[in-house]
Amino acid sequence: MTELVLRLLRPIAGAMSERIGVGALRVSIAIVFLWIGALKFAPYEADSITPFVANSPAMYFFYKHPEDYKRHLTREGELKPAERDWQTANNTYAFSIGLGLVEVFIGLLVLSGLLTARLGLAGAILAFLTPLVTLSFLVTTPEAWVPALGDAQHGFPYLSGAGRLVLKDIVILAGGWLLVVDGVRAILAQLVTHLKAERTSSKVRSACGKSGSTIQIQ
Repeated sequence: MTELVLRLLRPIAGAMSERIGVGALRVSIAIVFLWIGALKFAPYEADSITPFVANSPAMYFFYKHPEDYKRHLTREGELKPAERDWQTANNTYAFSIGLGLVEVFIGLLVLSGLLTARLGLAGAILAFLTPLVTLSFLVTTPEAWVPALGDAQHGFPYLSGAGRLVLKDIVILAGGWLLVVDGVRAILAQLVTHLKAERTSSKVRSACGKSGSTIQIQ
């Protein structure tokens, strides 16, 4: 029985299984950035991130009237032309498109790690840093917590739907770091291989030089 368990577990703990896991993690993180980044071009997604941006010390200045956002919020699937006009004037959609382009770019860089270690490492670093910004929304955004509307459960630690969505970014933070480590390992392996090749080439040239000198002396 023990031998059977060992036979089943060894492949899972092996190097090939680890490579498959890292590859799957890379593709998963890339999909998140690519998909959500593409959604940033849709008005409903731009509307939904308004509370996060308007309350963020690092982003609020991208909006023209961040202090007025609460009066112009809409629900997903709801169309109010007047609110859309306000969001357009507020620079909500232009900012969201710019953010979407950045997220798609990060997703492509992360995915490129399947082919090139250097670009993949750049994407991994950006994927790791991005959640540091989004997780700060738990501190800066009131809408991240259940409001006090009469129920006993409100405020910390009761996350709202928006807050629960943000909290999941902690997984991307950890996954991004694993991709950073994987990228650094790959680049170090390339550098070691290159260094060994240079040393071998140098030894060959040195040996050829000594051989030529010996022939001339003779």
